[in-house]
Amino acid sequence: MLKVDSIEKGIVLDHIRPGNAMKIYQALKLEQLNCSVAIILNVKSNKMGTKDIIKINERIDLNLDVLGYIDPHITVNIIENGERIEKKHLVLPEKIINVAQCKNPRCITSVERSLDQIFYLSDRENGIYRCIYCDQKVEFHNS
Repeated sequence: MLKVDSIEKGIVLDHIRPGNAMKIYQALKLEQLNCSVAIILNVKSNKMGTKDIIKINERIDLNLDVLGYIDPHITVNIIENGERIEKKHLVLPEKIINVAQCKNPRCITSVERSLDQIFYLSDRENGIYRCIYCDQKVEFHNS
């Protein structure tokens, strides 16, 4: 049996849809941290069947919009002294900035590289975002 120690102080990202942990690791640039990060894939879950978990052995500022965009079902657990002191449930953010890129070659962001890539949530039920400049649709998260 695999054993991953509990953490004394840090963050546990739980209920990650299987396969999304690496996307989250890359999107949050967790490789740049100077602390332990455990990625646990395909953990048995009564609720989900299987899930991924990420344990970060340090309190850091997380971009909850990035997490909500990739997988709004994630729970963010804040750990102090080995105990969960806070549990956050995510939602799809109304707007995301520099999280996704517009694929429309005629979009102003294709020419003006310094412009922020900004998308607004156009369809909450289906997780569809649209570019504020050209209205191009982007779908990333899997409902």
